[in-house]
Amino acid sequence: MAPLVRLYSLSTCSHCKCTKQLLDDCGIKYDCTDVDKVPKEEMAQILQEIRKINERCSFPTIIIDGKVIIGYKEQEIREALGL
Repeated sequence: MAPLVRLYSLSTCSHCKCTKQLLDDCGIKYDCTDVDKVPKEEMAQILQEIRKINERCSFPTIIIDGKVIIGYKEQEIREALGL
C-alpha cells in the first residue's frame, strides 16, 4: 500500500524543490501545498495547521503516514517511505 504523503512547501525554497524531486524520482504520489501561492484568505489557516505539527513553521514540512519530517532529510524521508 502506498504511503500517505502531505508536503507543505514554498515555491521558491531550494530544499522544498529537492524534496519534491526526491518524491517524484521515487514515484511517490503526494499532496503538496505551496504555501506562498495560496490565496491570502487561506494562508492563515494553513499556517495554523502547520504550526500544530511544526512550531517553527519552517519548510519543507512533510507528513508521511503520520510521521512528521521537517526539512530536506533525504535518508529520513526514504526510511519513512520504506525505500
